[in-house]
Amino acid sequence: MDFGGGLTTAGRAALPRRFVGTEAGMKKAEPLLRPTETDLMCGIIGYVGKKAASPILIEGLRRLEYRGYDSAGVAVLSPAGLAIRKKLGKIDEGIARLLKAEPVTGSLGIAHTRWATHGVPADKNSHPHLDASGKIAVVHNGVIENYDSLKQKLLRAGHKFKSDTDTEVLAHLIGEYYEKRVGATRGDARTAQHAVPAASGEALTAAVCDALRDVIGTYGLAVICTDFPGTIVGARRGSPLIIGLGRDENFVTSDANAIVAHTKKVVYLNDYDVATVTGDHFEVQNLGTETANVQISKLEFSQEDASRGRHAHFMLKEIFEQSQTVANALRGRLDFEGATAKFGGLNMTPAELRGIDRIVIAASGTSWHAALVGEYLIEELAQLPVEVEFAHEFCYRNCPLEKNTVLLVLSQSGETADTLAALREAKRRGHRALAIVNVVGSTIARESDGGIYMHAGPEIGVASTKAFVSTLTVLTLLAVHLGRMRMLSANRAREIFRALEALPKQLEKIFAQNDALKKLAKKYAKADDFFFLGRGYTFPIALEGALKLKEISYIHAEGYSAAEMKHGPIALIDAQTPTVFLVPQDAMYDKTMANLAMIRARKGPIIALATEGDKAIKKVANDVIYLPKTLELLNPILASVPLQLFAYHIAVARGCDVDKPRNLAKSVTVE
Repeated sequence: MDFGGGLTTAGRAALPRRFVGTEAGMKKAEPLLRPTETDLMCGIIGYVGKKAASPILIEGLRRLEYRGYDSAGVAVLSPAGLAIRKKLGKIDEGIARLLKAEPVTGSLGIAHTRWATHGVPADKNSHPHLDASGKIAVVHNGVIENYDSLKQKLLRAGHKFKSDTDTEVLAHLIGEYYEKRVGATRGDARTAQHAVPAASGEALTAAVCDALRDVIGTYGLAVICTDFPGTIVGARRGSPLIIGLGRDENFVTSDANAIVAHTKKVVYLNDYDVATVTGDHFEVQNLGTETANVQISKLEFSQEDASRGRHAHFMLKEIFEQSQTVANALRGRLDFEGATAKFGGLNMTPAELRGIDRIVIAASGTSWHAALVGEYLIEELAQLPVEVEFAHEFCYRNCPLEKNTVLLVLSQSGETADTLAALREAKRRGHRALAIVNVVGSTIARESDGGIYMHAGPEIGVASTKAFVSTLTVLTLLAVHLGRMRMLSANRAREIFRALEALPKQLEKIFAQNDALKKLAKKYAKADDFFFLGRGYTFPIALEGALKLKEISYIHAEGYSAAEMKHGPIALIDAQTPTVFLVPQDAMYDKTMANLAMIRARKGPIIALATEGDKAIKKVANDVIYLPKTLELLNPILASVPLQLFAYHIAVARGCDVDKPRNLAKSVTVE
């Protein structure tokens, strides 16, 4: 069946295939990659059970704040009907204060943090949205691409809209189909062929299915109706949705962080799944021809893992967790005897791995910078040609893929829309697609042919830190694994393994320089522009360092190869523009020092990241941060951390909201 936009005519006529289950009656999940949480842009949380819904919903919204949002709202089914509270701004200053002034009671509700797509940030555009009757409330992540044509049809049918959003159009569409379903049970001959007993609760689910067959776009949504005081209907396509399984209570959410305090058992919905959830059971059906594939997964992180603990910000906590996350990425994967890395989820035989002629790595943002390091690693250690693509460009240009080409995608969340589209495009063209992801049960993890988990644990800060370093660690292991199947010697592989094992303690030495980095950040916090320069393995880290500074401090920063400076950008160097130079003692050291001299000659302030014991650097740099000595190919891991801390402390010094930088979301699940 064609899922390119809406469903085909045949799909519209097909009845959904259904799975009915309870937590006790289901088998455990066996993920494709093998086992940590989930991610996205806006946030959804829904509750049905015996407890008061509002406190649970607000707590869930607070745990979703880090994903990025401009407003928040709740809909609770109270004895008087649907109570809607929504407000522009931060949760504690907006919706939480509003609920305190105007409390609502009830044990069924849905809530949402919105990041504007259709309609400016405003109270009226905040979710939840109601249908025309006021009986149905909807919260929605994603984009309804054909909302305008649907809206015109509804306007001609007499509907009136109060917002500028695509979500309100969807709410009215569901309401329109619901009235037809209910009308059929009342003897309306025009819709009798669609009759579903309203009292059974299936009328709402059926109406949601009807509406979604008209929709082109992406959605993760939750729907409640006054006629069914114990039911939430959820659905997904291209935007994550999870069912949380509790005792005499269940949850619907877009992000497991929102419910980890209540349950560790979750069901990750697949595209085109529609779920009907009550306090003691749930049903899942699929809008396509496939029977719903439903399995329980266990969350591998705790409520404490998803909290800041003693740290001022999640980002700082996650930076300091990197010695442990590197150790986790290595655990059980270093085979010294065979001098190779061990992976349980690549799902490729040694013969198939040896048969690879080319690797294309597709990623976005920080993951794209990791991919550039991966290109250097795999080409050096495995002698395999590697091409790095922006995931969004890979999907829209006709990239030639030879017969034995494998696509490797990188994504912390496993839900990045562009990266998922790249994976699907490669598979459509008959190529194997592997993934490196952090989130067990994520869409990319489920749809890839195999891959590797980072085991970094939940990353809450919008600016990725530990997931980036974990990705670099895994890429190093993969490069060794592929190299040993070709011409990499056992001695060289063991040398790399010993250096990898030393990284956690070396990272601790960098953490010990935190106070010095904080002092350095205060010195340069008022600069308007920065350059980040590196060569060889540290060039991608220059790009990443510039991105980190831009993301959280809003300072204009550019990353370049040090050799590129003389080809144009050096014109911008002056006494007010600091340059962060990555100059470890590697094969490019002498050339990089020559590039550094060009900056110094033009009176540009220089902050150098250099190898311990390098005395020459002090003579030419204004400030020096020292890195422990390691192999050249591992310098990117060590060099990343002081750049993260430097960006963090500058952002704090400038009064920026480090964990929730403006205009950004943790992961981008719409194009």
